[in-house]
Amino acid sequence: MRSIGEMGRDSGLGVSALRFYDRTGVLVPARVDPVSGYRWYSQAQLAEARLLARLRRAGMSLADIRLVLAGWSGADRNLVNELLQAHLRRLERDLADARAEFSTLQEQLARRENALTTQPTTARLTASAAELAAALDAVRFAVSADPELPMLGGVLFDVEGEALRVVATDRYRMAVAYAGVRGHDGPAVRVIVPAPLADAMRALLTGEESARLAVDGDRVTLETGDGQAAGRRLDHDFPDYRRLVRLPAGRRAVVDAADFRKTVEDGPVRASEVRHQDEEPYDLTVLRVVDDGTVAVCADGDDDPDQVAVNRAFLLDALAAGGRERLILEFGVPTAPVAIRRPDDEESFSLLMPVRLDH
Repeated sequence: MRSIGEMGRDSGLGVSALRFYDRTGVLVPARVDPVSGYRWYSQAQLAEARLLARLRRAGMSLADIRLVLAGWSGADRNLVNELLQAHLRRLERDLADARAEFSTLQEQLARRENALTTQPTTARLTASAAELAAALDAVRFAVSADPELPMLGGVLFDVEGEALRVVATDRYRMAVAYAGVRGHDGPAVRVIVPAPLADAMRALLTGEESARLAVDGDRVTLETGDGQAAGRRLDHDFPDYRRLVRLPAGRRAVVDAADFRKTVEDGPVRASEVRHQDEEPYDLTVLRVVDDGTVAVCADGDDDPDQVAVNRAFLLDALAAGGRERLILEFGVPTAPVAIRRPDDEESFSLLMPVRLDH
């Protein structure tokens, strides 16, 4: 018998993936310890696990993987061959369609870049150190760590009039926060401050004094009484976040942040489905607003049509970054982002993308 750790090492599937495939009935351990719940796999299951890992890397759906594994263990391999060939044809069609669409998009992008004018890159302004610190704390958790998307690897400083909005997103979540500024009366200026520089700036914002922010070409500088943090901004364009935060009105519920966080930590979870190569399953929290206006964490088997599933870790991060004892959770349709807002500050909020539930 192989332990779950040995099975993960030898098959190419992570331990969390093996737990997910056990819960979904795709690869059930040969034995589960009735006391500890520890999973053990037989030697014969190693070949199935390696096959499963290959199918997963090839992007096959969970439903088709079930059929392939069922056919693999039988005498008739026709079903397996047909499923593999059908998936290969689907991949080839999708790739051809994607190439055509990307070719068109690249042509449109080239035309748009030629039409754009250069935005102003010089600004001087003053902000409250406490306000700016709170704004950075509210968005830092949403900065992307994906090296293939460098434009999301920092915090956007969007200066317009006497308002500074800081924004971060990793595609699956977005956070926006506001701080008032003084001394800027020119055109809007937008710069992406790389995450390490944003962290260095935050380390200086410890008092109640004013902080001075300067943008000069590709250089961004923050000065306080305790020192200076400066560096180059990211030479990329940030997505138009204003378009992404226009949500249809939904149902709102006020929650005690600490109590609700404890409810989420201790509440039931569901496993996400693995959809992409190298993706690990993660825990989902399923939410809905009940008739009395409170937010319920739904157990597995609750099929309320208005429930919304979100990444549990992302939800906990957003609740911690909310910075208030009470927060507002806003739900639209199950396919719309969940908004986490401050009761006293509509300018600062987080959005979490919903995760589709497959029953």
